[in-house]
Amino acid sequence: MLATTTIELPEPLHERLKQRSEGSGSPIGSLIVRAVEQVYAEPEPRKGRPVTGPLICGTGKLGPRFPADENPHDLVLS
Repeated sequence: MLATTTIELPEPLHERLKQRSEGSGSPIGSLIVRAVEQVYAEPEPRKGRPVTGPLICGTGKLGPRFPADENPHDLVLS
């Protein structure tokens, strides 16, 4: 399905479109549609941002990297 829209173009822009249309063999309407599709292309779905820093920032001292005998909950809450 096509929709018809009338637009007013400044004369210099119309002349450039006309020259490009003649040079490429494409109608002016096709050039305009292509340009609008490029500018208003559907954005790619966002997958989120990668984690690049610590999730929790603080000034306390770090606990052991691999505690063997400690309850992990004690490390988080201390």
